[in-house]
Amino acid sequence: MKTVSFYTLGCKLNYAETTSLERQFVAQHFSVVQFDQQSDVCVLNTCSVTERADRECRQIIRRALRTSPNAFVIVLGCYAQLEPEQIASIDGVDIVLGASEKFHVFEYAPKGFSTGSFSKLPSPKIFVSPIDEAKDFGIAYSGGVDDRTRAFLKVQDGCDFNCTFCTIPLARGKSRSQSIEACVQQAHKLGDMGYKEIVLTGVNVGDYGKHNGSSLLMLLKELERVEKIERIRVSSVEPNLLTPQLLNYWLASEKICKHFHIPLQSGSDVLLKAMRRRYNTSYYADLVHFIKEKNPDAGIGVDVIVGFPGETDEIFEQEYNFLHALPVSYLHVFTYSERPNTPSVEFEERVEPRIRYSRSEMLRTLGYKKKHAFYETQIGRSLDVLVENHASGMVEGTVENNMISPQGFSTGFTDNYVRVQMPYHPSLENSIVRVELEKVTSDACIGRVVETKGLPTPIPYLPVVSSIVQ
Repeated sequence: MKTVSFYTLGCKLNYAETTSLERQFVAQHFSVVQFDQQSDVCVLNTCSVTERADRECRQIIRRALRTSPNAFVIVLGCYAQLEPEQIASIDGVDIVLGASEKFHVFEYAPKGFSTGSFSKLPSPKIFVSPIDEAKDFGIAYSGGVDDRTRAFLKVQDGCDFNCTFCTIPLARGKSRSQSIEACVQQAHKLGDMGYKEIVLTGVNVGDYGKHNGSSLLMLLKELERVEKIERIRVSSVEPNLLTPQLLNYWLASEKICKHFHIPLQSGSDVLLKAMRRRYNTSYYADLVHFIKEKNPDAGIGVDVIVGFPGETDEIFEQEYNFLHALPVSYLHVFTYSERPNTPSVEFEERVEPRIRYSRSEMLRTLGYKKKHAFYETQIGRSLDVLVENHASGMVEGTVENNMISPQGFSTGFTDNYVRVQMPYHPSLENSIVRVELEKVTSDACIGRVVETKGLPTPIPYLPVVSSIVQ
């Protein structure tokens, strides 16, 4: 049987699209293997948010060719749309597909590709149409090939915002959305496949429905009616798109996770204006406080860019103090990277790279402290956790009533995005259980299962976990 391997760089949206490509290959009788195994075809789904992502993409292509020197190599995604000639210049690449073409691999592959009668091309071929012509949405949801318990459902693509630092509009085109009917149909399919939680993904999810007369709020109301889906998690939403109507519905819902990821990008009004963002720091702070007043346990994540042109020592101190005062749960810190064809490339007052990295580390340390502090507020509470997997570490402790000691521990997330580790039991996988949180480690809360919520047999648990040896 023909084999294919995949490698994905970048965001959850890319992962959802890769999984859909996997299903296409399986339908053509390919066997999917791990990327570090030899394969007949290698597919790389690329990212181009930062210069580092570009560099990593080139490294991964060369790594694929070391593992499978005779493999047919297909490169697609954002970097492929932006720099197809660069990718085609890498020895061993066969096909480069742009934003519109990536969903139609078998149409652009050579004759005999689907039957296994193919060989490497004498020279690479590029199929990349102008991004202004990108209208395809490309159905994408994770599930069916991997073993995740949370499925990513692509509901939106592209962006109309044109921030001065961002390549996404150049790589993915204008904002467009899948219909509510199609989203609901795919959610039903994921529920039938056994998924308990769906994560709505896109480039600008809050912009959902702008061009087809619907909205994210309308979509959420319909998805809540999908009985087999017990949780709906929403990925990053721009602050100016979190309307009071949307927030009030979200916070009152029993299915929508109380987890908000709200990009800030800068804690300076001067830089927000230069970035061409659509809010100021006062608006952002009011938004965070509104959420926390309505639900003090809500998890709130923040994206922030460090080292944007014009970021003086004084401005960075202002940004740091603004973030320090915000009652948020964690930070995603990005070091500014000059991206070709973006307005900020021409901006003056550039920040030296060593200063960018030093400031990034300061904010990452702050983010760690905020996450740890948020986790501490959850200790003593009993929360629902979706049990995701079994790790190999051994759990120390004693088992009551002579129950068999678990072989390691499971991990999962609460609805407000607290990572939880608990003693492993096979019947807990892909189920939502009640866990009492007892202590905080470096990156998770340790807890014990106190209720199995409808599972046929009571599950034993460790009363106190003293430590985890990894």
